[in-house]
Amino acid sequence: MERLGSVGCGSVLLVCVMMSGASALLLSTNQHIQCKSCDPQPAFCRSNQCVSNCSVSIVCPNPQDVCAAVWWRDAGMVTVETMCHDPTEELRGVMLQDYSGSECVLRIRDSLRVRVCACTGHECNERLLLNTHTVEENKIDTLQHKPFKLPQLCKFCDIESTMCNGTGVCESSCKVTSICENPEQVCVSSWRRSNGSAIMETVCHDPALAFRGQFLQDSDSTRCEMRRVKGTEDEFVCSCNEEECNNRLIFPDGAVPVPAGPGEPALPALLLLVSLVPSVIALVLLVSLLYFYCVCRQANLKAPATKGSDSETRAIIMIDDDDNSLNHNLELLPIQLDSSVGKGRFAEVFRAKLKHASQSFQTVAVKIFPYDEYVSWKTEWDIYSDAELRHENVLQFLTAEDRKASREYWLITAYQERGNLQEFLSQHVIGWDELCRLGGSLARGVAHLHSDRTPCGRAKVAIVHRDLKSANVLVKADLTCCLCDFGLSLRLDNYTSPEELANSGQVGTARYMAPEVLESRMDLENIESFKQADVYSMALVLWEIVSRCSATGDVREYEPPFGKLKEHPCVESMKDDVIRDRLRPEIPVSWSNHTGVHLLSSTIEECWDHDPEARLTAQCVVERFSDIISSDIITSTGDSGSDDK
Repeated sequence: MERLGSVGCGSVLLVCVMMSGASALLLSTNQHIQCKSCDPQPAFCRSNQCVSNCSVSIVCPNPQDVCAAVWWRDAGMVTVETMCHDPTEELRGVMLQDYSGSECVLRIRDSLRVRVCACTGHECNERLLLNTHTVEENKIDTLQHKPFKLPQLCKFCDIESTMCNGTGVCESSCKVTSICENPEQVCVSSWRRSNGSAIMETVCHDPALAFRGQFLQDSDSTRCEMRRVKGTEDEFVCSCNEEECNNRLIFPDGAVPVPAGPGEPALPALLLLVSLVPSVIALVLLVSLLYFYCVCRQANLKAPATKGSDSETRAIIMIDDDDNSLNHNLELLPIQLDSSVGKGRFAEVFRAKLKHASQSFQTVAVKIFPYDEYVSWKTEWDIYSDAELRHENVLQFLTAEDRKASREYWLITAYQERGNLQEFLSQHVIGWDELCRLGGSLARGVAHLHSDRTPCGRAKVAIVHRDLKSANVLVKADLTCCLCDFGLSLRLDNYTSPEELANSGQVGTARYMAPEVLESRMDLENIESFKQADVYSMALVLWEIVSRCSATGDVREYEPPFGKLKEHPCVESMKDDVIRDRLRPEIPVSWSNHTGVHLLSSTIEECWDHDPEARLTAQCVVERFSDIISSDIITSTGDSGSDDK
């Protein structure tokens, strides 16, 4: 992405300035506020918000400064620049008007197509909101403000058959989610009978235009409530304006009409159904009795459970082990939160206890998202919900819950007592065997994500992590790794278009970003390019592991990749080192003292090659580990266990 000064005429420019009602107090007391401050870089946008990837915060030099952000879209890519700004001066040719809002909502100025907003707060220019509020008429002044919004995400499967009969609430079977063509379009579903069969359609549609011969009356609703099409008996339509809201259809009067098929009288069919009811009930009772007999007999034959079993292998109460979806039980799981073990931008992770029916407790991890981070919660839940994601080197997902009382969304997973890999390496020196377990399992986890087949050969959707770093890798009790934190991940299925990939933005942690990601020059036509970026990040994590191995005879204090740079380098500073100077973390001469480490360091260098096409695949790294470990020429220095730092 080029600098803002070279953005073409087709770009859409938005200016967002954040200042709350506390601004007067700040000015009067001569206090300086702290703001995000980064050069232009792609942003992460979903539904109603965009989040800057800026990791640099500064205290503004002048007491009158406010936090500001410049937003624009060019060639499908969303870019944000953040800075401190004096509101008495123009920003990109725009004089700021409003300082009383509590949120930064992007709005449009008709004449110049410039979006502006104003509010304040600590680092408040990190998140830009889209189309969440309207502006009072007395604040419009000379600018004609309009709310700005991104195109909606809707289910889009055209016409398909459905088994949705005789129930008041139905889920569509559509597997395709599409970005609507323009921001005015909303999500629409239709249901009707055709030749005796029920069919439905899920599309994007402009509510200003007629659909099925009538205008939509509920396009601003958050739920898709079916309304009967005028002049018909069994045709319904609904519309709504929330992400994928046309996936869940709500019918009037609690039921869908189920008319007789063509040429069949309704009354004889009803009489036939009534005559069969007693036989069906008797059959159901008989099958139920047989089932419960078998279940009870099997339970009596079971040996007592072994004490001290691994919490990761124990079943969670009321959760089917094959169902990774939302917990739909009427009662929430009996979970008691213990203590916070980590906090990120969107959520906080707690150690917790899950109470089982046997009164025993299972330690679990609970990742808690506030209600306004629904998009982040749903993104990660969607990834975890893929049953084929399950792997010994991927964090075990248990269930998700909507905790309405506390206005929180929960993700419940297995708990790993050893914490994340970054913490573990900073506190322990490891031996050659432990290096192989940690590094090999990390590569196997990434290879499983990237693969389109499970270890058993079943088809699966390839997934890219997009934020691989040692803090997003957990260490299990057996000193193997498992991947976690899939909030920025992407499913690389056949329905993912280049436009969707481009709109996902430049995401991740600057320190671990591949050169092509830092430079926003990824080949979006080739999904392999996303895997190649993951492999680069994985190489940096492998370097962290090797740097703490005593097999080389020279163990240094732990430091992250490029640790001699600033503590939290931004994208621009990483560009200078990684792209301009072609720098990579140092490979010490002492690494050649151990044959295995020497071979592994060569693998790492191939994985962080500047040319993405020249990098190894994750599966190739797995095979390299296997070859190195099984090689007869590998000799150990005698160190076999980890030691405290």
